[in-house]
Amino acid sequence: MSKIFNGLLAVSAFSCLAAASSASADSGFAYAMANGKTYGDFRLRYESVEQDNLRDDATALTLRSMLGYSTGTLNGFSATVEFEDVRIVAGEGDYSADPAGYKPGEYSVIADAETTELDQGFVQYKSGAFTAKAGRQVLTYDGHRFVGHVGWRQDRQTFDGLSINYQASKKVAINLAYLDQRNLIFAEAKDVDSSDTLLNVSYQSPIGKVVGYSYLLEDEDADLTIDTYGLSLNGTQPAGDINVLYALEYATQSQENAAGVETDADYMLVEGGVVVAGLTLKLGYEVLGSDDGMGGFQTPLATLHKFNGWADIFLKTPDVGLVDSYLSVGGKVAGGAWALVYHEFTADEDDTLSDHGTEVDAVYSRPIGKNYYAGIKYAAYSADETAVDTDKLWVWVGAKF
Repeated sequence: MSKIFNGLLAVSAFSCLAAASSASADSGFAYAMANGKTYGDFRLRYESVEQDNLRDDATALTLRSMLGYSTGTLNGFSATVEFEDVRIVAGEGDYSADPAGYKPGEYSVIADAETTELDQGFVQYKSGAFTAKAGRQVLTYDGHRFVGHVGWRQDRQTFDGLSINYQASKKVAINLAYLDQRNLIFAEAKDVDSSDTLLNVSYQSPIGKVVGYSYLLEDEDADLTIDTYGLSLNGTQPAGDINVLYALEYATQSQENAAGVETDADYMLVEGGVVVAGLTLKLGYEVLGSDDGMGGFQTPLATLHKFNGWADIFLKTPDVGLVDSYLSVGGKVAGGAWALVYHEFTADEDDTLSDHGTEVDAVYSRPIGKNYYAGIKYAAYSADETAVDTDKLWVWVGAKF
């Protein structure tokens, strides 16, 4: 059904522009097409994974190619079509992408299956402070903690549906979306039919950005509902020669699975930091709670790689929950950006498996001229009572236009 929907979308996109062209001879369909924008992004990446388990160590060299075209605007309407391709390069494909059926069980997992697919395809209407998009699209809210595009993976996450943004004033923004399919990172193998309703309202207050949100998710394939309601504050205040950073967030979540089992859990974030002498230092405490060990707080639409360690050990919150105490430092050097992060993981529920281990992460990336970029990244997870020791390395170069 989603493929049919996107096919109709592509037809309707250009039909809308063609219909609108009759209203103005000088701003017709041909004008909108000729004044569009072509863009691309190519990323070649090497990744290795070493784990203390029965699987062989994994290596991958993959190329992600993204090409897109956005039309010009005609009477408020425009359209975008974007394709994405992921290929193994030079035969360097000794890894498993189990959900996509690629060498399951042989190697450690590298979540970059080969694919060619429609990444985005949507019609947009914009009038003043109002913007609406219908079709397959990238959608992100508030730093990707609950809704993101997982752009770190070669096949990023997108959504099929309708999204609306209304900038009610300079300080107030309202985002509303209805999604009927989640296009996940394993090609089309794990795409999810859904009925998701997202509401995100932000207010720029004197002490920072305040956001209230409601994310009502229904996974129709797994017959799973996850309803989350939350409130966050993010701000920066100058104090002499330094800037003080702070973030507070709280959310509550209820889940019901196909068996009718219901669980409730809470989320909490407290983060503070300073920017001084070109360095950014942060200390954070994040809790993804548990319902007495029966189920943990989940964020299935998030860019999960960004949080709780880059080794991706905790993409799914354990039933006993997860407490992430972390310290990070970062800055600029040689035209690029670097960061070091230390995590200490424990369970939210005290039990015999309450220690989840520690992790050290490091990254350096930089642009090269206007159109090129490169980077290197490393994650070292040390297991304790759960999971296994894991080391991951990434090296990449890219070009965009």
